[in-house]
Amino acid sequence: MAKDVNLTGHERTFEDDEIIVSKTDLKGHLTYVNDVFLTLASYTEAECLGAPHSKIRNPNMPRCIFKLLWDTIQDGREIFAYVVNRSANGDHYWVLAHVTPSKDAMGNITGYHSNRRTPNREVLNGTIIPLYQKLKAEEDRHANARDGMEASMKMVTDLLAESGMEYDEFIAGLV
Repeated sequence: MAKDVNLTGHERTFEDDEIIVSKTDLKGHLTYVNDVFLTLASYTEAECLGAPHSKIRNPNMPRCIFKLLWDTIQDGREIFAYVVNRSANGDHYWVLAHVTPSKDAMGNITGYHSNRRTPNREVLNGTIIPLYQKLKAEEDRHANARDGMEASMKMVTDLLAESGMEYDEFIAGLV
């Protein structure tokens, strides 16, 4: 992961008819990236293939959302999630990700496939960005990263319990 890249504060966008596509192996290493991915992330295909997908992880993204994502797909289920990514130069871009497990003929998970579309700006500004800021602040409040992630995950589970919804229902209600 490119932790040494400073964030620029500049947001990149992409067109509504563009789809970012990537595939990974079981450990999250990139096995395929499309041109839209490469353009937004500002990496070459050679820099991406074999590298961890976390290479585009934005440090402002709450870790608990990634935990929720990984727990879901490793369990064989699909998930939709709003994600902020980071380009090679430190720019950022928001996506609505649809991540699914890839399976072989026997039903065994062989990797993961993600399609990302442009997110609804009203949902981002009104719900996701404020929520993610609270989650990230909770994570950062703890000296131990694991404790911070557990605390922010509790915030998510409490929010879902209050709303009486599962995570996928919550996200679908925002779109």
